[in-house]
Amino acid sequence: MVDNRYATALVIGSVLSLLATVYLSVAVGTQNWFQYNNTVQHPVQQCINTTVIKNEFLTGEFDEKTYSSHLFTWNGTLGLWWRCIQVPHCTHWYCCQQDPKTETLCVSFTLPQQFSTKVKQNTSEEDLLRTYLWRCQFLLPLVSLSLVFLSGLVGVCACLCRSFTPTLVVGLFHFIAGLCSLGTVCCFLSSVHLLNSEYKKPKNVGELVGWSLYLALISFPLQMMAAALFLWAARSHRKHYTRITAYRVA
Repeated sequence: MVDNRYATALVIGSVLSLLATVYLSVAVGTQNWFQYNNTVQHPVQQCINTTVIKNEFLTGEFDEKTYSSHLFTWNGTLGLWWRCIQVPHCTHWYCCQQDPKTETLCVSFTLPQQFSTKVKQNTSEEDLLRTYLWRCQFLLPLVSLSLVFLSGLVGVCACLCRSFTPTLVVGLFHFIAGLCSLGTVCCFLSSVHLLNSEYKKPKNVGELVGWSLYLALISFPLQMMAAALFLWAARSHRKHYTRITAYRVA
């Protein structure tokens, strides 16, 4: 039999784990992690032909300097797997109006691009710090989600076997998953800061942290609280079971 306190802790921990998984999954799949805003002259009000820019951004060769320049100029947004810019929907001369309509163009980072080597701008030397930060920000959320999924399988097996011992493993998995979620946010912010410094972001371009990053950040304390509840329930139940066993033996 499981005490009501332990059962309540398991239910609350499972709900927190589910919320954290949903938040982190939505954050990983969306592009609103970091936003740029050109504050001097809104680029969509410029009377220029954006066809070349669209083709270069969507189908051009992957070049970090090129796409970062587009992000700075065209109010871009950056995510773990996506990069987006806002350009005028119409590219002809009669689109030079006060507030022309815009369209958002998004391109996903392919798997080879995620693991590509970052190079310093003025030299051909490999930038190890930015390279591994970028790789970690891609891998850590996948590790976090995988651990939560694995802990769910362990929990199901524990229920089928009517054993409380695997709850300790579930708590450890959630603890590591929470650290991975926090590491994702830290690696991403550090990587963006180094990107802005490397390619000299203009002073008139503002920065704004997007809601996707906040979702990933919220998943960290949720996973930690779930881990604390699972670990507490496993340890307390073990102590309670040990005391009952000792009492029966005596």
